[in-house]
Amino acid sequence: MFWKIVGGLIVAWIAFMVLGGILGFVFKTVLWIAIIGGAVFLGTAAYGAISGRKNSKRING
Repeated sequence: MFWKIVGGLIVAWIAFMVLGGILGFVFKTVLWIAIIGGAVFLGTAAYGAISGRKNSKRING
């Protein structure tokens, strides 16, 4: 009975280690994709704001 409990705890520990490794990798990957996407978005918005001033067309009402 003792060895069944110890074996179950070891299996659970290994499962949590594998699951934690996979989730940690996925979280880091998603975090870096979000950082890169945010930087590209801000760069595009800044470029559009700067270049948009030259061609500003106003509607005179």
